[in-house]
Amino acid sequence: MDLLLRHASLIDGTGAPARAAEVAVSGGRVVAVGAPGELTPTPDCEVVDLEGLTLAPGFIDVHTHYDAQILWDGDLTPSSWHGVTSVIMGNCGFGVAPTRPEHRDIIMRLLENVEGMSLSALDAGISWSFETFPEYLSALDQRPKRLNVGAFIGHSPLRAFVVGGEERTATPAELERMREIVREALEAGAIGFSTSRQPAHQGAYGRPVPSRFAEVDEVYSMVSVLGELGRGVVQVSIGPGLFVDQFSELATRFGVPVTWTALVARADKPGAAMRTVERGGALPGEVYPQIACRPIVMQITMDDPVPLAEIDEWKEALARPREERADLYRDASWRERARPATLSAWSHRWSKIDVEETGAHHDVVGIPLDRLAQERGTTPFDVMLDLALSDSVPTRFRVVLENDGDAEIAQLLADKRTLLGLSDAGAHANQLCDACYSTHLLGHWVRERGAISLEDAVWRLTGHPHQAFRVDGRGLVKEGFHADLVAFDPATVGTTPVERVYDQPGGADRLVVRSTGIEHVWVNGVATRSYGKDIPGVTPGRLLRARGTGEDTPRS
Repeated sequence: MDLLLRHASLIDGTGAPARAAEVAVSGGRVVAVGAPGELTPTPDCEVVDLEGLTLAPGFIDVHTHYDAQILWDGDLTPSSWHGVTSVIMGNCGFGVAPTRPEHRDIIMRLLENVEGMSLSALDAGISWSFETFPEYLSALDQRPKRLNVGAFIGHSPLRAFVVGGEERTATPAELERMREIVREALEAGAIGFSTSRQPAHQGAYGRPVPSRFAEVDEVYSMVSVLGELGRGVVQVSIGPGLFVDQFSELATRFGVPVTWTALVARADKPGAAMRTVERGGALPGEVYPQIACRPIVMQITMDDPVPLAEIDEWKEALARPREERADLYRDASWRERARPATLSAWSHRWSKIDVEETGAHHDVVGIPLDRLAQERGTTPFDVMLDLALSDSVPTRFRVVLENDGDAEIAQLLADKRTLLGLSDAGAHANQLCDACYSTHLLGHWVRERGAISLEDAVWRLTGHPHQAFRVDGRGLVKEGFHADLVAFDPATVGTTPVERVYDQPGGADRLVVRSTGIEHVWVNGVATRSYGKDIPGVTPGRLLRARGTGEDTPRS
């Protein structure tokens, strides 16, 4: 016995009621779970008293975009500050592998436009010591890391690798080559296959991301490889031709779990999200709609107008280098073309957009753009552009994009057919920070709102992703499972205010949120946080592999 945790209120991740218990750990695994006083420590065993704390499995974040950040930040912050012990990367069909040398710039610009990553940080931080997906997994395996990491093979880099930059349907030979690469990736340990048909996903130079040029049959062809191997998860960002009926068909035809993004609650469409849950739930197959527990609020600048990418005229802006976008915004003819579509597409949002950071317009901070426009006798579209063009620094607008239906979010959280995800950790770094979703759930929805029980919240963060993503040996406090554990104070667990830091490669900025009440964290039995403070320099994280590839093993 290496470690004995005593006097805890144990919530084991199954959804069972909390109980007084003690947990013994040896060799990085849970070796015993007993009643108080039942377990006897060995002479060299470390004993930690968890009186007043809840002990739970380490949280599993199934929707992150750390594919690039892990190459320069082995701590995977801020997720590691919030009780998360395992992350899944490569969502929405994006990632950094497989990538040929001649496609690196395109892949980085795709991540810049779609996932809001700093191009300078990507350029400075990615080592490109890999080309194929197995080589990328090997780099992850060898990389010292604080957390466990798993990765999807993404459809967009896969397609660029095989089809190149051509925007067309794949040939039969190219389809077969992509199938071979997916098979190779899964056999090397990929968690599964991810793709996107989302119209707002505009990549390098404002063009649709590569996966959007694929026929729906191509997606089926890639997923069939998972079915043949009997392993892996499918993750889809929804779009034309892929919705609940197709997800059911994929799950039943190929015998694989399918999870899709994003199911959001909108105040202007009450009940729509729950109706989608009912519609999908009536169909066969293992399908998990992903939900968020926080409003999707983003800070955007006109230098980086990613959320507007679904509007054709704004694709012209994304096609230009950042330093040339202001010229387009000053062009009266472009405004005439862009104004009607923008006003219409964002008609439900103008009342939920305001200036949050500015160098010159402090008098308008916090005032909704529709109100400012009315006072100035113009449109919210023009106010937004005029404020940005006349500011001494990039104006940051706070935009409530989705998930603002508070009552319906509570319903979605209470419905066990939905899967909690959408943290997007590692993406949109200078625009939002939802990597804190776990502590927000425990603080806001459990303690403050009482919308779900503490046991159900822990299940959503641990046992449920363990089930849906086939995360072997993690997500439960159970004998034989890896000792990924978190001890938190349910009376104080929560989040701090968002702050902007400049700690990315090349001095790029990002938004971070820190936690309160996360007292202890262990990853594979190694303490990474103790008494509310992170322990520097510890790297017990391992590479997670899809079920069927054998147990994940420590880096040699």
